[in-house]
Amino acid sequence: MWIPPEEKDPVALQEPTRKGISIFGAVNIRNGEFVGMFSKKFNAQTFLKFLNILAKRGKCKKMQVVLDNARYHHAKLLEPWLVEHNDIISLDFLSPYSPELNPIERVWKLLKKLRLHNQYFPDLNGMVKIVAKQFLLWANENSALETLCHVKS
Repeated sequence: MWIPPEEKDPVALQEPTRKGISIFGAVNIRNGEFVGMFSKKFNAQTFLKFLNILAKRGKCKKMQVVLDNARYHHAKLLEPWLVEHNDIISLDFLSPYSPELNPIERVWKLLKKLRLHNQYFPDLNGMVKIVAKQFLLWANENSALETLCHVKS
C-alpha cells in the first residue's frame, strides 16, 4: 500500500470475516454465451440444479460439459438424471490438477480482472450484484468469451 511518508501509523480497512458464495458457470464455446448460477454451496443437489438450467438453455442441442473432478460431479444422485438426459448432455472430466485446461477458469480470471480487482466491497451483497451484472452482459452471444474459450480442434 502507498502512504505519504509523514503518516506514521496507517490504517487499512477490511471486513473481519471471509464470506463467499459459490458460482456455477458454463460458456458455449461456439458463440460465447454464458450461463451462471449463484449458490450457497457446491454439492450434488446444487450441481443438478445447474445441469437442469443448462439443459433448458441448450435448445435441444447436444452439449459436452467439461468438468474438474470435484466429488459432487461424480455423485450417485446425478446418475438417473444423466441417463435420462444422455441425448443432450455428456460430462467430460479433466485430468486431476489441470485447471489450465478448463475454459471456465479463463472466464473467472476475466471476471475478477473486469469487476473485482482493486475493489472494496463492504458486504457480500455488493459483490454479488457486480458479478450478476457481468453475468447479464455475458448472457447473450459475445465475441469476447468466444475468443477467450476457443478450443482448437
